[in-house]
Amino acid sequence: MRKPFTLAAMFSAMTIVLAGCGTTSAPSQSEGQTLSSNAAGCDSDTTQTSTGAVELTDDFGRTVHLDEPAQRVAVLEWQQIEDVLTLCISPVAVADAKGFSTWVTAETLPADVVDVGTRQEPNLDTLVSTQPDLVIVEATAADDPIIGQLEHYGIPVLATIGADSNDPIAKMLSTFDLIAQATGREERAKIVTEEFQTHLQEAETEIAATEPAITEFVYLDGWVDGGNVSLRLFGDGSLVGAIGTRLGLENAWTGDTDSVYGLGTTDIEGMTTIGDATILHTSVAAETNNHFLASAADNPAWKSIPAVKEGRVHSFPKGIWTFGGPRSAQQIIDAYVDVITK
Repeated sequence: MRKPFTLAAMFSAMTIVLAGCGTTSAPSQSEGQTLSSNAAGCDSDTTQTSTGAVELTDDFGRTVHLDEPAQRVAVLEWQQIEDVLTLCISPVAVADAKGFSTWVTAETLPADVVDVGTRQEPNLDTLVSTQPDLVIVEATAADDPIIGQLEHYGIPVLATIGADSNDPIAKMLSTFDLIAQATGREERAKIVTEEFQTHLQEAETEIAATEPAITEFVYLDGWVDGGNVSLRLFGDGSLVGAIGTRLGLENAWTGDTDSVYGLGTTDIEGMTTIGDATILHTSVAAETNNHFLASAADNPAWKSIPAVKEGRVHSFPKGIWTFGGPRSAQQIIDAYVDVITK
C-alpha cells in the first residue's frame, strides 16, 4: 500500500476540448456502459451523459479522440478507479482490485470487475480480452512504456499525472474532470466537485468555531525496515497537507519534499523539529506486525516530542486513500475535523 509505484521510484531517485455535443440520459448497461450503484449517491443519480465525439488533451499533451464517450473503461491506478466509480461507472477491468478494496473505502468496487494484476505490471492480454474502449493510466512521461504497449493493441489511452505539489487539490479535481470528459459524465462531475468544495468550506468553519489551542500538525505514515523506523512526511504539496492548510491548520513539516506528491522522508530524530505540532498518521491496523509506533515507543527522541508526551498522536481511520479523488478527499476532511474538534 505504502506508495504508488511511480512514487517509490521517485524517492529512490530523489534520495529526494472536450468536444461533445448533446446529452442523453445516462445509458443503461445494455447500451454499453455499466452504471455503478456501489458509489455513494449513484443509486439516486439522475445526471445525464454526453453524446457525440470526444476530443481532449491528456496530461502529457496527447490528443485523445473517441467517436463517443468511453463506455467500457479499464483503469490501472487506484485514484482513477475511484474517480470512475464516483462518476457512477463500473470499470470493465482494473489493476490490483484486492489492494484497492483494502486501502480505498471511499468507493466500493463491484465484485465482477476483472482484475488484470498489479499496477506495476498489469496483464495486458487479460486487459485486452475485456474489450475496453478506453484505458486510463497514470504515467510519468509521454513515452511511458505502458502507453506504447496499450496503443500497440489499438486501444485509446488517457494518460494522467498522479499529482502536482504546486496545487494538489486543483490537480485532484482536474484529473477527475478529465475522466468525466472522456466518459461523458461532466454533469455528475460538477455535482461531486461542488459537494467537495462545500464540504471543505463547512469543515473550515467548524474547525475555526472550536478555536483549537494547537493548529500545527504533521501528517505521516511509517514502517519498520530492518529494525529502523522510517517515516514519510506529507508536506504542504501533498493532498493531505493541502487540505489541512485549507482547513486553517498549519503544516509543521518544513523539510524537503518531492515536486509531485509533496512527500519527504525522515527518521525519529528528524521529528524533534516539529515543536508542539499534533502528529497525525495513516492507520496501521492492517500492518500490526510492522507497527512503527510500537517500535518508536521506547526511543528517547520520540518520547521527547511534545505531541507524544501529551497524547496527541492520532490515527486517521483505516481505508482513507491519501492519493485519491474527491470522495477520498472528503474522508480526509472528516478525519481532520474529528481530531481537531473533539
